[in-house]
Amino acid sequence: MNITLRIWRQAGPDAEGAIHEYQLHGVSEDSSFLEMLDILNEDLFARGEEPVAFDSDCREGICGMCGLVINGVPHGNHSPDPKDNATTCQLHMRSFKDGDTITIEPWRSKAFPIIKDLVVNRNALDRIIQAGGYISVNTGAAPDAHATPVPKKDADRAFEAAACIGCGACVAACPNGSAMLFTAAKVTHLGLLPQGKPENLRRVTQMLNRMGAEGFGGCTNFGECSAVCPKQVPLDFIAVLNRQLGKAVLSGV
Repeated sequence: MNITLRIWRQAGPDAEGAIHEYQLHGVSEDSSFLEMLDILNEDLFARGEEPVAFDSDCREGICGMCGLVINGVPHGNHSPDPKDNATTCQLHMRSFKDGDTITIEPWRSKAFPIIKDLVVNRNALDRIIQAGGYISVNTGAAPDAHATPVPKKDADRAFEAAACIGCGACVAACPNGSAMLFTAAKVTHLGLLPQGKPENLRRVTQMLNRMGAEGFGGCTNFGECSAVCPKQVPLDFIAVLNRQLGKAVLSGV
């Protein structure tokens, strides 16, 4: 495949950025998207040019480290069926055609400042989790598997919430730059389990306050967050979070 790449280049947080165009020839359709970028960087390095900086780690779709906006879509998820969504590292070049022009940009959010090129600082998501604090329940040593019964429905929902890998695609897709789906997943995960219930309402208010302080926008129910989520975190978790917030307000937490 012969492709044209239009890539956002920015030398540092305070530098001006711009789209730079590159030609890449003979790319295998079996290459992953990140392998294609590796090939580009090898070419740039051989020519004495600065390689493109981008995030990656496991390259298995489980760590949430990779994150690129590809042709205007976070992770490059083009399928109308969210079940086919995947992280950038699981996107392959067979999803494109010979002669295509591909535009690659970083996550765009006030809360995700650019470090260099396609790399952004996503520590704001970690600080939202930290604001939730610890659980106070003394769980002791590992209990027997069925020592604390959890209803099957709650266990399944908690598992859905725990699937969130914190990649930030929901933020990048939201017109408001909201982290509501991420926050809802983290709150719901613990709120459905026995050890997470004592601090549940306090956790809701503290995490939402932190989300606002970090510069994330508010949720206005566009639904783009869930549409691009590579782990199919359900949109209705936001409704769950809003209900919990209402209980917290009424309880004076």
